Amino acid sequence: MPWIDACATDDIEEEDLIRFDHGSQTFAVYHSPEGEFYATEGLCTHENVHLCDGLVMGHLVECPKHNGQFDYRTGEAMRPPVCVNLKTFPVKVEGGRVFIEVA
Repeated sequence: MPWIDACATDDIEEEDLIRFDHGSQTFAVYHSPEGEFYATEGLCTHENVHLCDGLVMGHLVECPKHNGQFDYRTGEAMRPPVCVNLKTFPVKVEGGRVFIEVA
């Protein structure tokens, strides 16, 4: 599995996210209040809206279209209308860079 350099650690403020595109895939990279980094697929499972325009609160990301929420640490759908979990990806931080392991 290749590790892809997604961004610098200081590209994302705590309790925020950025969009990262690689090939035909779109990812969302999150910076938790504890300083950890996480990655999920970048589109909401409800209507394929980009999550990068959503709101991050604690460990939740809220879709900007219908306010569905996911726990970005696990991908779990937390509030309707979303009912399909987000796919998550392993993340590692090295040398101030955030890497995502993509299949």
